[in-house]
Amino acid sequence: MRLIAVFAHPDDELSCVGTLAKHAARGDEVAIVWTTHGELASQFLNESEAEVRRIRQEHGAFVAGRVGATGHFLDLGDSRMTGSRHEALHLARLYSRFQPDAVLTWSDDHAHPDHRMCAKIAYDAVTLARIPKIVNEASDETYAAHRASLRFYQYPSSATLRPRLHVDIGAHIDLVCEVFRFYQSFYGWSYSAEEFRQARAHTGREAGVTYAESFQIKAAFAPALEYLP
Repeated sequence: MRLIAVFAHPDDELSCVGTLAKHAARGDEVAIVWTTHGELASQFLNESEAEVRRIRQEHGAFVAGRVGATGHFLDLGDSRMTGSRHEALHLARLYSRFQPDAVLTWSDDHAHPDHRMCAKIAYDAVTLARIPKIVNEASDETYAAHRASLRFYQYPSSATLRPRLHVDIGAHIDLVCEVFRFYQSFYGWSYSAEEFRQARAHTGREAGVTYAESFQIKAAFAPALEYLP
């Protein structure tokens, strides 16, 4: 299985680190894509643009390395994403190279505009990657269309009734908390590692396991109804 996780900023992946690590440990190919460097974080008030990118590349390399994934930055601009076709085409070409069986990303309705746009382009790229003339337009490289069906998973949202599923991450909870502490140290979060762990425990109780992460499935078609509503 090939699993690609698409997020807007480094640390967005915290709610699926256990799932990604579990798949990688099984031998699946896992990739994490950050569409921006998160360069507007308050921690970067005095750093140059080049230094910000260096730091964020280090963050990405650390997380990808601990998870067992490859990491990629698209550099689409922190808080500048618009959900455009141009942005989706960047992802479509990554899909073409990676040929994923599943995509994991933000919910469609998150308050942060970059998160919403990230979900939009991650979904739009599925269709763009299917069309050879699109993924190869104005490109010096040759891309193979990715036409196989794939599953599309998102962080849960109370605004949608899409099916939810839980992944048991009990065997990887220490790694998950390690990644949390890595970001906590950088950002200076007051939210503690124990609170973070207990939040995963709460999700686990929903599914009868010790620790879990939860996702929703974006299906191509809604379930069949007996009659029109």
